Amino acid sequence: MKIGFASDHAGYQYKQALIAYLRRKGYSVVDYGTHGTSSVDYPDFAHALAEGIEKGEVDKGIALCGTGNGMAMTLNHHKGIRAGLAWNRDIGALISQHNNANVLVMPARFITLTMARLIVKTWLETPFEGGRHQRRIDKIPCA
Repeated sequence: MKIGFASDHAGYQYKQALIAYLRRKGYSVVDYGTHGTSSVDYPDFAHALAEGIEKGEVDKGIALCGTGNGMAMTLNHHKGIRAGLAWNRDIGALISQHNNANVLVMPARFITLTMARLIVKTWLETPFEGGRHQRRIDKIPCA
């Protein structure tokens, strides 16, 4: 599985650590930026990640910013993107199990790196349940 990553300056250090973590686990990774800790605009990198998923360059994505909200809001404007914001393992599991989230978003300023790793592991290992949840996902798009 190929995972795309995006972050702003607040999420950069966690992004780098999570990329290394997933590579050690055997995942392929594409880094859509940012590439440093200088202040940047999160939409630039969220759009790049979403487009990578839409074009089939990556299978899923992980995004980080200070609160996670800016990334999630931007990502969810893209057709076919279901970005879920998770700050603990339970939410990481549920966004996969119930929402079939193809992008995991995390708030780098509000969780530890250890928790981020646990959320990523849980999200990746939790299968989508389908059934009634698929019916609900089918109702998400506005157009």
